[in-house]
Amino acid sequence: MFDRLRVICFDLDDTFWDVGSVLLRAESRVQVFLEQRYPRLAARHSRESFMAARLALARAEPAMAHDLTWLRTETLRRLAIEAGCPEVAGREAFEVFIAARNEVQVFDDVRPALRRLARRYRLATFSNGNADLARIGLADEFVLSLNSEQVGFAKPHANAYASVAARLGVATAEMAYVGDDPRNDIEGARAAGCRTVWVNRRAHPWPETHAPADLEVAELGALAELAERR
Repeated sequence: MFDRLRVICFDLDDTFWDVGSVLLRAESRVQVFLEQRYPRLAARHSRESFMAARLALARAEPAMAHDLTWLRTETLRRLAIEAGCPEVAGREAFEVFIAARNEVQVFDDVRPALRRLARRYRLATFSNGNADLARIGLADEFVLSLNSEQVGFAKPHANAYASVAARLGVATAEMAYVGDDPRNDIEGARAAGCRTVWVNRRAHPWPETHAPADLEVAELGALAELAERR
């Protein structure tokens, strides 16, 4: 697993923090904002209808489906116009969303494990989401952080992982990708030529439809310990 390894690249959501509660809180704040600032728009839509509209827009505009910031702002812009509200409502609502989206509770094992791993490897991140590590306070732990909006490809597309390796001057075979999702983080990374580490915090069974990861850990401290033993 650790032979030839030079870079370890991490997923963010549900690998470094629980994202479900974060998104629920962020979208609730958007709803409150709209009720106060743009009540006509808020009266027409719920969290569920906003989500349905985003999914429909992603299907209608597949070339932009990787850009979650655009999907949120453009969905809100279009719905605002339909409700007779100004287009700027989309951008204003997104600013409310992204502030709350970056209020995360990092799992206790993350920072200590990153510092241990950084002694041996260059560390990077790649996420399909739009979390901002600078706002969260984790940016300094990594030599590179990218997301799908920046590179134009989302996991599990091979170019998502290859973009990190290329910018760091390594082959994908010299990079491990670490994440919680069997398809996006493991199957996709393996197809791109990376080594793979499944972070299984909730002790889920591995899906039989996918070949297993090179390594499975319950938390990142276990990965750091194994790396130090190599």
